[in-house]
Amino acid sequence: MQGAGAEGGNRGSPSTMEKADESANKARLELPNGHVKQEVGVHHAVGGDDGGAIVPAEAGHGSRVELAVKIDMSVLHCPLCTLPFKPPVFQCNKGGHLACGGCVALLPGGQCRACEDGGGFFSPCPALDAIVSSTKIVCPNAGCQTYVPYHEAADHRSACPHAPCHCTEPGCGFVGAPQALAGHLVDLHSVPVRTVQYGRVSQVPVSGPRQLLVAEEDGRSFLLTVGALGAAAAAVSVVCVRASASTQPRFSCKMWVNLVQPASGGRADMVLVDIQMRSSATPGAVVAVDEPTFLAVPRMYMVPVDGDAASMEVPLNIRVDKISR
Repeated sequence: MQGAGAEGGNRGSPSTMEKADESANKARLELPNGHVKQEVGVHHAVGGDDGGAIVPAEAGHGSRVELAVKIDMSVLHCPLCTLPFKPPVFQCNKGGHLACGGCVALLPGGQCRACEDGGGFFSPCPALDAIVSSTKIVCPNAGCQTYVPYHEAADHRSACPHAPCHCTEPGCGFVGAPQALAGHLVDLHSVPVRTVQYGRVSQVPVSGPRQLLVAEEDGRSFLLTVGALGAAAAAVSVVCVRASASTQPRFSCKMWVNLVQPASGGRADMVLVDIQMRSSATPGAVVAVDEPTFLAVPRMYMVPVDGDAASMEVPLNIRVDKISR
């Protein structure tokens, strides 16, 4: 009877139940100064059209949910050096002031200079570490939908495989992801294109200043550049079309040209180069002879185009290998 009476009391207070449900479905992000920045509903899927921070929270029965929230960017930066907070974050035990580990290491005895009487000292704050580690933003590069911790965002943007590359054709201001730039070069600037396979030799006759190679396996783009090396030779180089060489995977490349075998027979000579491929966000600006490594092709290794000795091409053999993932 006592239990029934309690149940009946709950039924008699609908406003109380509504408030309880509302409270259970709200999450409050407490900032270090004790103020509430924003209240948001709990979502089971990442949301937010403005790329707001993603702060994981724990729901009932150990299930994980995520919140899409807005937060003042200054809250995530150390007030002393203005760099983004990364664990460990320190908090003053008296005034609640915050500082990053690098700044605290420079303070004598970890004493807080913001406290007027000098009575505050910094100590690690695991709760703030959890917030900083869980606060994520979406990468702004077009085509990349990765969420990264806010304090790692700058490093991610520079190493992101979707980091923008630039067209260097005169008067062209196109900027886009590597694959978009490759399509742009082919469609608007008529750069010849040929497909290749990793680990397999491809024969690529090169008669123009540039040629685009596209890997069948993943659509990765590489740009061959040919330039004059004096009056009697050509220089051939190749770069991966992307903004950063630190982005995985990395590539090696073998390029060689065989000397046309003489009619008398015998083993033909060859010129060969084996390189660790460089990356470039402005591949159209690459000059073969200015590259750290290039293939030097003497004129005697070239062949006439359609029998016209005035127009020569390089009968290039190339093999691109993916050396890391």
